[in-house]
Amino acid sequence: MKWPTYWPTSLLLLLVAQGSHLWEGSHSHSFVLAAPWDAKRILAARNKTRSLWYHGYGSYMKYAFPMDELAPLSCTGRGPDWYNPANVATNDVAGNFSVTLVDVLDTLVVLNDTTKFEEAVRNVVDYVSFNVDTKPQVFETTIRVLGGLLSAHQYANAPGQPFHIPWYRGQLLSLAHDLGKRLLPAFKTPTGIPYARINLRHGLTPGETLDTCTAGAGSLILEFGTLSRLTGDERFEKAAYKAFFALWNQRSDINLVGNTVNIYTGTWTYPEVNTIGAGVDSFYEYALKWYILSGEVEFLDVFQEAYAATMRYTRAPDGFWYRSTNIHTGDPTYNNVDSLSAFWPGLQVLAGDVENAIQSHLTYWHIWKKFSGLPEVWDMNYKVATSFQYPLRPEFVESTWYLYRATRDPFYLDIGERILHDLIWRAEVSCGLTGISDLRWNKQDDRMESFVLSETLKYLYLLFDEDNPLHKDDSNYVLTTEGHILSLNRTLERPISTIRRELRRVEHLECPVYRPPLLGAAEYRETGLTANIYGRQDMDYSRQLIMAPTTEAEESSWSYDGECHVPKVDLYTYNFLLSVTGKSVEEDLHPGPQKLLAVSDGYILQNMTGIRANIVSRMDGKGYDVTKLGPYSVKTGQIIYVNDTGLVRIPEGQKPLEAIKQPKRIPEIHLRLFMESMDPTIAQTVMNDVRSEVTVVASTAGFAGDPTSNDSTKGPIRFGHGEGVHLVRPKSNEYGCLPWNEKFNGEALVVKRGECTFLEKLVEATIAGASGVITLSDEEHGINPSTSQEEIQPYEDLLDDVAIVIVNRAESAVVTGLLDASELYGGRVVMAIAPASESGATKAEETTLDEKRTRAKEGNRVLYLNNHPLLNTRLMI
Repeated sequence: MKWPTYWPTSLLLLLVAQGSHLWEGSHSHSFVLAAPWDAKRILAARNKTRSLWYHGYGSYMKYAFPMDELAPLSCTGRGPDWYNPANVATNDVAGNFSVTLVDVLDTLVVLNDTTKFEEAVRNVVDYVSFNVDTKPQVFETTIRVLGGLLSAHQYANAPGQPFHIPWYRGQLLSLAHDLGKRLLPAFKTPTGIPYARINLRHGLTPGETLDTCTAGAGSLILEFGTLSRLTGDERFEKAAYKAFFALWNQRSDINLVGNTVNIYTGTWTYPEVNTIGAGVDSFYEYALKWYILSGEVEFLDVFQEAYAATMRYTRAPDGFWYRSTNIHTGDPTYNNVDSLSAFWPGLQVLAGDVENAIQSHLTYWHIWKKFSGLPEVWDMNYKVATSFQYPLRPEFVESTWYLYRATRDPFYLDIGERILHDLIWRAEVSCGLTGISDLRWNKQDDRMESFVLSETLKYLYLLFDEDNPLHKDDSNYVLTTEGHILSLNRTLERPISTIRRELRRVEHLECPVYRPPLLGAAEYRETGLTANIYGRQDMDYSRQLIMAPTTEAEESSWSYDGECHVPKVDLYTYNFLLSVTGKSVEEDLHPGPQKLLAVSDGYILQNMTGIRANIVSRMDGKGYDVTKLGPYSVKTGQIIYVNDTGLVRIPEGQKPLEAIKQPKRIPEIHLRLFMESMDPTIAQTVMNDVRSEVTVVASTAGFAGDPTSNDSTKGPIRFGHGEGVHLVRPKSNEYGCLPWNEKFNGEALVVKRGECTFLEKLVEATIAGASGVITLSDEEHGINPSTSQEEIQPYEDLLDDVAIVIVNRAESAVVTGLLDASELYGGRVVMAIAPASESGATKAEETTLDEKRTRAKEGNRVLYLNNHPLLNTRLMI
C-alpha cells in the first residue's frame, strides 16, 4: 500500500529499517479484496493496466524517441554505450534503431488502438534504419526487432481488419528483410550455430567470442522461418533450422541440452548443465511454438523428448520447482530458481500439461509475495534471494495469463491484481516506469526495457480483457518469446506428404480441457464439488517451500476439516527391459525383424524379450507412451503392435513354447446385467431412462481366474457363472484398496479404478469372500492389466477361482446407471457372463499379419506394463 502522508516520520523510518520485511509482511496482505470478480472489477483492472501502459509509452515517445530506450528517472533517452563497447548489458539490446517503438507495435493491436498503431508504423518507416555501426546481440535483435516488424506487417498488410493501413506497401517487411540479411553472416560457422553478436554495418568483427547460449542460438526459428515464408527467401529458415538441430543433435544420452556451446566445435562448455531458465529457456518454447505455427512435426518430436527429459531430471522431486542438472548424469548441480524460468508454466499450459503448470507457477507466486516482485535469482536451499534485481520482467505475468485462460480460476485474477498494484507502487514514476535494482529497498535503476511495454503490460492487459479478439482466435497464431503475435496463412504452410501423414498422423493435436480437482473427502466426490486453486491440498506445501506469507484470500480457504498434502510425484519417464516372464534377461541391442519389425505406421513387436523400452507420461495425464523401443525412436502418431504370443500367462515350470499351445484368454467378454426382485409396476412406470437389463463389454486381466472358463482347481469359477452373482457397490472403500470390514458371500464388487493396482483390488476382495471385481475405468479404451510372476506368486492359489474385469468409461456409465436405479427403486443387480458365442470366443480364423494389424488399429486394446497403460500400443494377440 502507499503509506498515508500524515504517518509519523519515526514510524516510516522504523518500517524502512525492517529491510525486506516491508515487502514480506503487511504489504502482502493489504491488497486482497474480498469482493468477487465481477465485470466491473475486471474492467477497472483492465483500465488501470491500459493507463499504466500509455503512461510508459507516452513517456518514451516524449522523452526518448527515436532513441532505443527510456531513462524514466532522468526523463531522457538511452542508446548504445558508444564509449564502452564491452557493456553488453546495454549494447546487446540498444542498436540505435528505436528498439522500444518497434517492440511495441503489436501491443497497440492488443489495445485496439488503430490510430496510434498507424502513427507508430509511420514513425518506424520514417526513422528506423539498420545501416548502423552497432554490434547488438543476434538473439535480442531477432526477438525484439525482427519479430516486432513481422507482426506489425501482418496486421498492416491484411485487408478487411481494423489495423489494415491503406497507404502501407510492405515497408516493414522490407525493413525485416534488410535486417535478416545483416544477421545472416553470424551463421557462417562450421556447425551452423551462429555467433552471439554481429555488427549490422560491417558484419563479423575479429576476436568475437566462440561461445553462445542454447537459447540465443536455438530460438530464432519463429522469426527467421516467418521471414522466409513471407518473402520467399529460404535462407533465413534454413539457417535457423540448421542451428536448432545442430544444438539438439549434441544433446546428451539422456536428452538434455547444455547451457552454453562452442559454435565452432558444437561441444558443450563447462559446467555442462541443463535448466529451464536463463541460457536454455526459449529453446524449449520455440520447439513447440514452431510446430504449432508451421506444423513441422520434427519440432514436436524435439519438444516432447526434451520435455520428458526435463521432467525426469531437472524437475525437483516434489514437482514444484526446477533446478540445474548435469546433462550427462541428471544429478542436481545448483538449486537456484531464476526469474526467466517463470515462463515455464505458460509453456506447460500450451503443451496441455496444466496440472504441472499449476504446481510450478505456485512457486513463483509465493516468491513474488515475499518481495512484491520476482528477484533475478532465488536459492531454494537457504530460502533466500541471492540477486535482488527486478527489471519488470514479463515471464511470471505471461504464465499467469496462460493459466487463467486454461482454468478460468479467479485465483489468477487475484495474482494479476497484485502484480498491477505492485508495479504501480514500485515502478511508476513521473516519466514512465522504472526497473528495480534492489527489491529490498525499492532502489530504482533508471531504465525501462522495451519488454515492459511489449510483454509485461501486454500480458497483464490480456489477463483482464475478456473480450480481446485474441481470446477468440482459433488459428495457429503464437506469441513469440518477446510477446509478438505471429501467424502463418495456410498457403504458407508446407503440407506433409501422403506417406508421412500415414506414418505420423499428428496434424491436429488438441490439448485436454482443464478439470478442477474434486474435493478430497470421499463423501463429497460423488456430489461433484470441486476446489479452486486456493483450496488445493498442496497449496500450503508450496507456500512453506518458499516460507512465504499468506494472503487474506489464502487464509479464508483454510478449514479445520481440510487436508494438507506433501506431494508425491511419480517419475515422468521409465525405462524397462522387457521380459514376458518378468525375470531378468539379457538386453538385445540389435533386434532383427523377427523380433521388431518396422511397418508403415510404426513397429510390430513380435518378441519383446530383451527389448528395452522407454516410457513417458502423456501430458494430458491419461496414460503413457512408448517413445523408444530398442534402438528405434517411436514418434508421435506411430503405433506399436504387440504380437508376442508369449504374453499368455505361463504356468510355473512350463516352457514358453508349450504355453503358446494352451487355450488363449479372450481379451473382451460380455457381461449381462439385470435387475432382480424389483416390483414390475415400478419398473414399467419409473425406469424410463434406465433399462432393467443391459449387456456391457468388459476387458479381462492376464492373471487370476479366466472369467470365460468353467474349470479351476476348486471347481467352476464363481464369478458370473450359472445364474450369476449379485453386484455390490460399497459406499466406503470405493476403490477397493483397503481391507474390507464386511464379509461377502460370492458377490462381485464394483469399485473405481485408481489408488492401487488391479491385483491389490482383487486380493482384498477375495479375502473378504467376493467372487471377483468389476472395475469402473475412466479411460475411453479397454484395459487388459497384467502383473509380474513375482507379484502374482504369493496369491496364485488364492485367486484361481476369482476374476477381475475392467469396463471403460462409456460402459461404466451404464453399470453405474443400473446400480443407481437399483438403490433408488429397490431390487438387486445380478451379473452373468454371456455365452461364449456372444463374447466373441469362437475359434479365430487364420489371418495375415497385415489383417491382424488393421484389426488391432481399429480396436482399443492397449498393453499395460507395471500398471501403466501404454496408449500408443495395440494388442494383436
